[in-house]
Amino acid sequence: METRVEIKNLRKNFGPLTAVDDISFQVSQGEVLGFLGPNGAGKSTTMKMITGFLTPTAGTVTVAGYDIVQKPLEVKQRLGYLPEGAPAYPDMTSTNYLDFVAQIRGFRGKKKRQRIADTVTRVNLENVLHQPIDTLSKGFKRRVGLAQAILHDPEVLILDEPTDGLDPNQKHEVRTLIKNMATEKVIILSTHILEEVHAVCTRAIIIADGKIVADGTPAELEAKSQYHNAVTITLRATTDKAAEVRQSLLNLPGVFKLDILAEEESTLSYQVFPQAHRSIIGEISQHARSQQWTVTELQVDKGRLDEVFRSITAEKKHGSVNTENWQGKKNSDQ
Repeated sequence: METRVEIKNLRKNFGPLTAVDDISFQVSQGEVLGFLGPNGAGKSTTMKMITGFLTPTAGTVTVAGYDIVQKPLEVKQRLGYLPEGAPAYPDMTSTNYLDFVAQIRGFRGKKKRQRIADTVTRVNLENVLHQPIDTLSKGFKRRVGLAQAILHDPEVLILDEPTDGLDPNQKHEVRTLIKNMATEKVIILSTHILEEVHAVCTRAIIIADGKIVADGTPAELEAKSQYHNAVTITLRATTDKAAEVRQSLLNLPGVFKLDILAEEESTLSYQVFPQAHRSIIGEISQHARSQQWTVTELQVDKGRLDEVFRSITAEKKHGSVNTENWQGKKNSDQ
């Protein structure tokens, strides 16, 4: 796929504070990039520089071949942006605001009306079109903000916390919309909701203290989790068999450690961790059959993105993370 967004050595200083510290990455058409990080990591600042809202201290941002500093109008014509907090004119109704945005984007007459109608339907705003924006719930304000971002069908979408404040049904609708648009666009979204990465993202970047500390697909990042390929096994057995069962599992090849989940009167449950993330499900399954255990649960953990996130951002905070070990294939050619 063609590269549509290219960030090179991007830096932003606010006086003595370095908010974004020499980051580089590319995003291609068809990718949905999740931009993750703790509060104050530099996510929103990076997005504001990509959209031209902030001028970089150093480095370049290129969108669809245009430099954001040298060709700002050409870039903004190709961008849709949902800022943090979804700001809008509070005294306007939703329909007046979208009409205003459509005119700014150059739409007139029948084409303008059609673009507004299509957008309203896509984000389900029909019931609040004539309410002042200031009277809307946080969720509906967010949907109005999303509507203005996609109204002109941009090549690149920058979405800062797009599902913030939405209820579960609304989140599902927005995520479905993002997935449906993804093949024809570049979508970069920041989120604190890690389940959103699984739901819509093809790739994720984790940023901490203004630096990229991880870049890869969700599966690649999960593979760094201590839970990757860990096996949960639950069987019917009395507690007097617990020590024997634990030891037999620990003796299996490739097993690193074992955590007790439950040892009750008729149920034993353990989480078994592999050495070096190797697959041990086959050995455990075969061992259970050979021991004639009555197994009620046997499952493999893919890894836990929240644990990876906490681990590497904590390491970065204490200055010990090795970012080379966390870079996915997307950074290998930069």
